[in-house]
Amino acid sequence: MAKIITVCNQKGGSGKTTVSMCLAGALANKGKKVLVVDADAQGTATRWAASAEETTSFPAAVIGLSVANAKVHREIKKFVNDYDYIIIDCPPAADSPVPQSALLVSDLAIVPVIPSPLDLWAAVGIREIISQVKTINENLEARLVVNQCQANTSLAKESLEILSDFGIEVCQTKIGQRQVYRQIAIFGQTINQVGKKAGFALTEIDTLTKEVLEILHPQLAKVEVA
Repeated sequence: MAKIITVCNQKGGSGKTTVSMCLAGALANKGKKVLVVDADAQGTATRWAASAEETTSFPAAVIGLSVANAKVHREIKKFVNDYDYIIIDCPPAADSPVPQSALLVSDLAIVPVIPSPLDLWAAVGIREIISQVKTINENLEARLVVNQCQANTSLAKESLEILSDFGIEVCQTKIGQRQVYRQIAIFGQTINQVGKKAGFALTEIDTLTKEVLEILHPQLAKVEVA
């Protein structure tokens, strides 16, 4: 049965699709069968995958389910026996029922945030939704992923300090502000397909993927440590 990851934040431009597609590519690179559910009416993930050349097609399946709205969790259940991982790319809308619906059947909620006070304030809404859903889906885990991080700036440093009190655990891996993330979207690629040319981005996504797998499979992490 598939492990389900919902990537959500009510703030637009936080990097939900980038995180979704990079994670999907990294998991597929490990030989896993991955489905990306594009639950955003803008269809960014769908267009991303469609931009790939035939010889280097996107390694994960991508389907659009934005029309399902509050019933998206019911549609996702139809695929759980066909994939190892299902990643749901949610819309950036405060009034959308999609995130709450998706979280009902999810194992992990990933919330990408840009390290700035405005973006952190905007993310409070999704924190409340996650908290509400956890009363029903008690096994739901949640993590913040810092995106477009410029670690050497004073603003980023101050924002990262605030994150510790946000109420959702922060992933150790931080995603930098790098041109390559825009490039792979244009050409329908994954970081792994770019390979060593992706530089630090390849390391970022690989380490983030490792963190995600340790959250989803804590028993495997214990074996590795032992």
